[in-house]
Amino acid sequence: MAVKTFAAIDVGSYELCMKIFEASAKNGMKEIDCIRYRLDLGTDTYATGKIGYEKVEELCRILREFSDIMKSYQVEDYRAYATSAIRETNNSRIVLEQIRVKTGIKIDILSNSEQRFLDYKSVASKGEAFAQILENSTVIADIGGGSIQLSLFMKDTLVATQNLKLGVLRIQERMNRLNAKPAQFEGLVDELISSQLAVFKKLYLKDRDIHNIIIVDDYLSPLAKKHKLKITEEDYVKTESFEEFSQVIHKKTPLEIVKVLDIPEENIPLLSITEILIRKIIHLMDAKMLWIPGVTLCDGIAYEYAEKNKIAVVSHNFEEDIIACAQNISKRYMGSKKRGETLEKLTLTIFDSMKKVHGLGKRERLLLRIAAILHDCGKYISMMNLAECSYNIIMSTEIIGLSHTEREIVANVVKYNHAVFDYSQNIDYLTIAKLTAILRVANGLDRSHKQKFKDVKTVLKDGNLVITVDTDEDITLEKGLFEKRAEFFEEVFSVCPVIKQKKTF
Repeated sequence: MAVKTFAAIDVGSYELCMKIFEASAKNGMKEIDCIRYRLDLGTDTYATGKIGYEKVEELCRILREFSDIMKSYQVEDYRAYATSAIRETNNSRIVLEQIRVKTGIKIDILSNSEQRFLDYKSVASKGEAFAQILENSTVIADIGGGSIQLSLFMKDTLVATQNLKLGVLRIQERMNRLNAKPAQFEGLVDELISSQLAVFKKLYLKDRDIHNIIIVDDYLSPLAKKHKLKITEEDYVKTESFEEFSQVIHKKTPLEIVKVLDIPEENIPLLSITEILIRKIIHLMDAKMLWIPGVTLCDGIAYEYAEKNKIAVVSHNFEEDIIACAQNISKRYMGSKKRGETLEKLTLTIFDSMKKVHGLGKRERLLLRIAAILHDCGKYISMMNLAECSYNIIMSTEIIGLSHTEREIVANVVKYNHAVFDYSQNIDYLTIAKLTAILRVANGLDRSHKQKFKDVKTVLKDGNLVITVDTDEDITLEKGLFEKRAEFFEEVFSVCPVIKQKKTF
């Protein structure tokens, strides 16, 4: 493969960043330039819900410069993403259209789970170091302008993730609203964040011993090596070293900090809030080591581009992290692990045998798999209102790696597995109908919840989907109730599912 030039653009809460990469099969993604502009979009959004006209004009001016730089590098492809500052505005569509018209740059808004997944991939771009650190219990603390994402990994598996609206700019906006004096600052920030961090610990950490914390942020990480924070070649920092760094910040005046750290004076409040957040997270988890890889969202964008275009070998299985997240949600709401595994196997068997008919791809297969895992999560709240409760749980729970629309597809598939299909809903209507039809048939095959089948094989034959089940048990219940669930499948695919029993004596 010839060398291509790729640009990754992050329209963040506090600054705009563009990284230029050379992409090749031999060298992977090699960063050749990084351009940053400070532009505080988040303060407007978090205070008023809108970005003012002047800020939009400034944003367009900077993006036009980015466009010129891309042309000078002969960039062949780019991805531009906006995060919470634009995501949470009431006029986001208008802002994005103005940007497209005035700059020619198309920007997509990342949902929180998509943004955090890319940040997670930016850490993974560190390769072997990432794999090694996840061998021990680890929390990724992804500190943004609007919120923090805390993700817990145990033995290289994502166990829990939670978004807390404790972003650096959001906290600063609240401090400004309170007219907080310098002497009050740390105490007020502590009060604001401690209760939410305590809830996270109670729900997810319990008695777990956390060994590592991975820090992803835009404020402290760039200063770590520059300030010589006793950081090793592998980007590790002992928590004791971070405590010493904290003391240095607290003992110096703002002007001294500006001089020592070589940062603009207006950045000091953001740095101070980040330092307090990290210190509180360290104390909460009693971690031994920090890892500060110094990566940004742009690195995650480039990593995903390399992954999709097979430019680099990706050793970590990110799809399994999404599945692990769904499995832990099911566990939290007392879902049956054995039933979930059975339903997952049945749905995927049917999906794979119907490829020529349904025309869906790998991503839809993943969504179906998640729906099968979460099919009965609503029982935790109400067995009478299973459909609505399941929908509400899924829509209220973060699934790292899925967009908001994808999460809504999963929620609807689970909902209509238990309820009459709503033909008027307009969220990817056909995909939801097809996945629901498959899940309903799979659910009907295990109506007794006893996992009676040793093996299930499916084949399309003469307009029927022949489902051959290997069992010597009585399946009268499954056969008797199957017809009703098969009706919707036939309506959607014009294929009639039929159960054929293969007895083993």
